[in-house]
Formats: sequence, structure tokens, C-alpha cells
Amino acid sequence: MYTIFKNDTSIILSDKINMKDSKCHFLWKDIGRGKAMKELLSMDYSSIYFIDEDLEGMWKEFKQYFQIIEASGGIVKNSRDHILFILRHGVWDLPKGKIEIEESKEDAGLREVKEECGFTSLTINGFVGTTYHLYEEKNYEVLKVSYWYDMYSDERELTPQLEEGITELKWVGVSDLKIILENTYPNISLLLDMYQSAIQ
Repeated sequence: MYTIFKNDTSIILSDKINMKDSKCHFLWKDIGRGKAMKELLSMDYSSIYFIDEDLEGMWKEFKQYFQIIEASGGIVKNSRDHILFILRHGVWDLPKGKIEIEESKEDAGLREVKEECGFTSLTINGFVGTTYHLYEEKNYEVLKVSYWYDMYSDERELTPQLEEGITELKWVGVSDLKIILENTYPNISLLLDMYQSAIQ
């Protein structure tokens, strides 16, 4: 299953029909692909399901309608089990950025997190998962594919990268995560669920 966010709408590609709200289910072979799909994505649904037995084939076709941008970032934890969040344009987020040509996903993640937060010492413990979201840029639609890594650092003297719209850095404990989740993106909430499942 793939979950892609467009603003607050979740677009779910699945090979199983076991959802409750049937009005938002569409068989991939019946929607006429590009034009019909984009019309559906412009409607005010909280969630839309595209169903096909060949999930990977549907995912491959779905991606063809968008400009793909790949990014990499990290969920950084310290020895107190606090996670580092960034406040970018007034919304709590996690540090990430675009992967450069011939750069590995891991190297891009480390570089971007260091640049956005001012780390000098940072390590990767493993891969957490991938998130997807759609947005418009310069009259074309972008599918951003973000790869996320479990990272570690105990540095405290950090500096937000102001030129990237980051105005605050905050180490957050589990008890305070609710405050963050009230002002973050749906894909970040999903990613944190993935992260919690991975470390349990």
C-alpha cells in the first residue's frame, strides 16, 4: 500500500478492497487515468482510494503523471530519547532536503540535517521509511518522495538555517509530541507512527 498526501487529503493506492467509505474507492482501470485521476485529486475528499490487483504496476503508472523530486532527511534522537523538530514557515517539521546528483540517499540525509540544524556530529542508525506528498510548483505537479533515516546526536549548540525558512529548533520528548502533532504535516504524523513501530 502507498499513502500519498496532497494538503490534508490522503491518496491511498491499494491492492485490497476492505475500506469502509465506498464512495471514495475507485478501480484504477475504470478512472481513465490522467485526466480523471487529477479531477478526483482536486475534489475535497479526506481520503481517496485507488484499487488494483497489480499494486506495483498502478504505482508505476501513478508516478508518470508527476514530476518526481527525491529528498532525504532524518529523525534525530538524543540520549534522553528526545526528537529534534524544526519550525519551518511556522509549521513543525523534520529536517530534510533534495538529493543532489550522484549523491546517495544516506549521504543526502546526513548533509541536509547537518545544514538545516548546524550539527557537526551525526550518525545514522538505520532506515525508517518513505513518505510521499503532492504539490504544485511553477505550473506543474510534483510528487515528492522523501527517504527518512533514524539518526543520533547529543549536540546542543545548534543553529537553524534561516535562509531555508527555519526559525526554531526544539528537542521534544514523547510527552510533548501531541503539541507538535497539532501543527505539523500529515506525512510527518504518519512517519512518526512508522518510526515508533520500527523501534518497538
